[in-house]
Amino acid sequence: MIDARELRNALGHFATGVTVVTTVGPGGEHIGVTVNSFAALSLDPPLVLWSLAKKSWSLPAFQATRHFCIHVLAHDQQALSDRFAKAGEDKFAGMDIGAGLGGVPLLPGCMAVFQCSVEYRYEGGDHIILIGRVEHLTTRSTAPLLFYRGRYAVPEYEQAADHKRVKLTLDT
Repeated sequence: MIDARELRNALGHFATGVTVVTTVGPGGEHIGVTVNSFAALSLDPPLVLWSLAKKSWSLPAFQATRHFCIHVLAHDQQALSDRFAKAGEDKFAGMDIGAGLGGVPLLPGCMAVFQCSVEYRYEGGDHIILIGRVEHLTTRSTAPLLFYRGRYAVPEYEQAADHKRVKLTLDT
């Protein structure tokens, strides 16, 4: 039997990007959550996936929605990640947000934004897997915010002989 803490620690050795996924709740309220389970699924059709814990306070909204938006966070958006990782407070208070597909809130300054319609939802153990069809996307060129071994990290680009290596700097 695999110990859950041991598994979580081992999975932490895989560096991931950090995203915030947003939607509109059944009552029109803005919903957002920090997620690092985002992945590309298909280019044709254009599909992406992410997962949400079944115990998440935001699950009912994501179960009912027809649209969501995935925001890939830039290196300078750690505070945004922290803000959307907490339950409770109005996470959008004081923010200059736009409106995307289906009225879903769009966050400013992100590296990439994928506006999606829900294609499928699947049970996945203690999570729900959401697959979205990318309907619109935007990008900007900057360094990403990463998550590695339970901490934020930002790549530092150094001139290596092969021009392909990046140094990873962990947040202290």
